[in-house]
Amino acid sequence: MNSPASSAPSPAPSGRLLDGIRTPADVKALHADQLARLAEEIRSEIITVTAQNGGHVGPNLGVVELTIALHRVFATPEDQIVFDVSHQGYVHKLLSGRNGPAFRQIRRTGGLSGFLYRSESPHDAFGAGHAGTALSAALGMATARDLRGTHEHVVAVCGDGAFTCGVTMEALNNVVSTTKRLIVILNDNEWSIAKNVGAMARYLNRLSTNPTYNKIHHDLEKFFTSLPHGPEMHRMWMKWKRETKDFIVESSPFEKYGLRYLGPINGHNIEELVKNLEFAKHSDGPILLHVLTQKGRGLKAAMSSPEKFHGLGAFDPTTGESKNPAHGTPPNYQDVLGAALVRFAKADPHVVGITAAMPSGTGLSQLATECPKQFFDVGIAEEHAVLFAAGLATKGIKPVVAIYSTFIQRSVDQIIHDVCLQNLPVTFCLDRAGLSPNDGPTHHGLFDLALLRSVPNAVVMQPQHEDELVDMLHTSLQHGAPAFIRYPRGAGAGVAIKSQPALLPVGQAEVLRPGTDISIWALGPMVAEAIQLADRLAAEEGLSVGVVNARFVKPLDRALLLRQAAVVPLLVTMEDHVLSGGFGSAVLETLQAAGRTTPVERIGWPDQFVEHGSSVEILRNSYGLSLDDILRRVRTRWQNLPAEAPTATV
Repeated sequence: MNSPASSAPSPAPSGRLLDGIRTPADVKALHADQLARLAEEIRSEIITVTAQNGGHVGPNLGVVELTIALHRVFATPEDQIVFDVSHQGYVHKLLSGRNGPAFRQIRRTGGLSGFLYRSESPHDAFGAGHAGTALSAALGMATARDLRGTHEHVVAVCGDGAFTCGVTMEALNNVVSTTKRLIVILNDNEWSIAKNVGAMARYLNRLSTNPTYNKIHHDLEKFFTSLPHGPEMHRMWMKWKRETKDFIVESSPFEKYGLRYLGPINGHNIEELVKNLEFAKHSDGPILLHVLTQKGRGLKAAMSSPEKFHGLGAFDPTTGESKNPAHGTPPNYQDVLGAALVRFAKADPHVVGITAAMPSGTGLSQLATECPKQFFDVGIAEEHAVLFAAGLATKGIKPVVAIYSTFIQRSVDQIIHDVCLQNLPVTFCLDRAGLSPNDGPTHHGLFDLALLRSVPNAVVMQPQHEDELVDMLHTSLQHGAPAFIRYPRGAGAGVAIKSQPALLPVGQAEVLRPGTDISIWALGPMVAEAIQLADRLAAEEGLSVGVVNARFVKPLDRALLLRQAAVVPLLVTMEDHVLSGGFGSAVLETLQAAGRTTPVERIGWPDQFVEHGSSVEILRNSYGLSLDDILRRVRTRWQNLPAEAPTATV
């Protein structure tokens, strides 16, 4: 694979090799001595584009050589390469027909997704945005291949953080009993989003940094590869590594699961990667290649701040500094949550915070710094985080589990079976509820209300601004039962936080203004939209429009709702959630149970997966959820009331 190919493509008119790469076959056709230049051009392209669009910078810069080597050895889409999470999928996109203008619009409206999707390209064997899925999916593909009697290769590219996921370990347990041909790449850079934690991370670190093993590895590799009959000597060298490694460090846990282990391998040496991948390609059993890579390689700022550069917005490619919002922008909800949790933890040593590999993303890095004994990062293990919290709660501890809304989906069984069934006082802070616009459907938090609303003992709430978020955290810690607080991504509303938080009456909404024609029940950030809507309906239609800050989805303020439904001709609900099973559904169910027929206009997201876009505003406009669109819907519903239903009476 390393000898010059006679059909090697010439550089494109731009002078860049990358511009001549239109399919993976073009990668195969390059001369071996052109690959380092290609890697350099790919890094430059990723830095340039992500500096404008934001994205997962560090993970992609770390896998440039590995991805080139994969496409040198395997032939997609016939062979399937399954990328875990697909945080590291940009290089694959560049090498599989999505180079040029398409890549420069990545994460923008109408452009490429920042993740891999089967619908985007036949080269994307499996879609992903959550960690730990690659090994199970690849094992399914390999087994299907065996059942069908075909011969394609299946490769799972897993980050070391994926091995903190229970689902990855479940798949690992099934590999050897399910298929004889599977290639697993362990991309080891010591990071998932934050620094990896746990026993597996410590083992991999010992293996990759053992000075005795690495010195012997380096010296003998140099010796064997310098001998005549290179391929035969290389096979002897590979056999030596397998047979002698266990004398220096303990046996690989992967070998105990039945996978042949190769490594550690320099993940930035294309020649070494290709040789090992070729060996794995012809292996007669499941094999794992342990590849050492450097997250953020090629961008000094990303290498020195790997957690920040895992995923971020636009930045200065020269300095690495983020292009921060304008001066005076309110703090992000996650930072408000983090500061409040520190405040409560200092006042009560029983308060602890738990995150699943996202201390900065959830704001809990503040707790880790100021109250380290009250902070726990369990790695990418959301199910364990919830069960761990349940165990803590049985002993009088007050755990606060901060997880993105999209990731809490992974823990629904633990929430129902282990927390709510036992009515344990665990507080869940669901960050990124609503849209995560650039990331798309794998990261939108649009389903949590529907998942949680039917669970007995759960209290589910959402603040209208950051001060109310602090009130809700305070209320939850005092409530003594399972509670869920959802809040959006990004900056708060700019409301000052009180010196002393308020204890909210659980299940009680707040009437912000009365109205006799229409009453708008809004949740979270939609409260501000509801106030604007009420103002416009009053100004343009002469209507008396009330606004209610619902605050609680469960328990819903039934008494207030039924009082208003008895006298107001039209109710409107507004939520940043899918309509199916959401807040508006709760209102309808409450009215139906009470025999009320008051018309309800529900505003929310449709029953479909919402794509990525450049901003929340752009996506709302495309789904008919701009303020003007909502105004037209409510006006039309009001005008049609006489023909549709009689006005409700007391």
